[in-house]
Amino acid sequence: MTQPITLLGLESSCDDTAAAVVRRDETGAVQVLSNVVFGQTDLHKAFGGVVPEIAARAHAEKIDHCVERALDGASLNLAEMDAIAVTSGPGLIGGVMSGVMCAKGLSAATGKPLLGVNHLAGHALTPRLTDGLVYPYLMLLVSGGHCQFLIVRSATEFSRVGGTIDDAPGEAFDKTARLLGLAQPGGPAVQSEAELGDPKRFKFPRPMLDRDGCDMSFSGLKTAVLRARNDVMVDNTIKRQDVRDLCAGFQAAVVDVLAEKTKRALTQYMLEDPSIPALAVAGGVAANTAVRAKLESISAELGVQFTAPPLALCTDNAAMIAYAGLELFEAGQRDDLELSARPRWPLDRASAPMLGSGKKGAKA
Repeated sequence: MTQPITLLGLESSCDDTAAAVVRRDETGAVQVLSNVVFGQTDLHKAFGGVVPEIAARAHAEKIDHCVERALDGASLNLAEMDAIAVTSGPGLIGGVMSGVMCAKGLSAATGKPLLGVNHLAGHALTPRLTDGLVYPYLMLLVSGGHCQFLIVRSATEFSRVGGTIDDAPGEAFDKTARLLGLAQPGGPAVQSEAELGDPKRFKFPRPMLDRDGCDMSFSGLKTAVLRARNDVMVDNTIKRQDVRDLCAGFQAAVVDVLAEKTKRALTQYMLEDPSIPALAVAGGVAANTAVRAKLESISAELGVQFTAPPLALCTDNAAMIAYAGLELFEAGQRDDLELSARPRWPLDRASAPMLGSGKKGAKA
């Protein structure tokens, strides 16, 4: 039996303001006591994407209400928290700052320990929250801003074995949706149209499958969709079935690339001789049913456990931040009021940057 540990988590890295309470009980089991998310889709839909200034203002307005609802939902108060975890990067800096400043204020007012959490680590550790995966496991982190294969060895040790050299798949879904006049966020809209389309009608490329390794590229695929769209447009209009077929072909290309690169990443991961081989997928694109089905099929084929979090925990949320903070808390990490908001923060700091770097550090 162990002493229960209860954490409040805050997340505000992009366009979802979130707060959650997570507890590890006396038996070691983890429970999500509350998980509150305030989305901003309506604020940004007229602009075809997230506007950082609007997002930052909305976070500042909503985050205290989010915290209040999360505590009420857990039937607890701040005094009953053991620590406060907050996303301190990477992300849109205005949003990250909103969360960090709120968490600092709560920590200063209550004297509770403060823990800065890498947003990507939150996604990468979610399978331990939901399925209790044993280290090490292979994680495909696939979202609107990131796409990486990571061998997850602990809450602080991650080895990248591949990733995108340009657009992330979620970004490509969003841009494809904009090209075709579909609603944002683009992922669900493209998937919905693709279900009624012919994936073989348009011959889209499968970028970088002719190259060794696990790296990927999706920007050329988006350009191919643009050209195909222009070819079928008549008097600046496009038929609904053309949109559906374009979506189906695009989605099929993304799935094929992810599938082949996942096979290669699994081969590399298996060289570690894991005790319980496992592939996990997380991030917003993990909510795509075609992607999930293909990865699950590959895992079964190779005799590897497959894990995908519930859809509500694939997109940005604070339960994953609270859980990552819990693991860091148990490992002895503590931050102070000097904690900084970071727009860039790669998980694997030993590998060379994939997307370049500058004064703010490596992007990924």
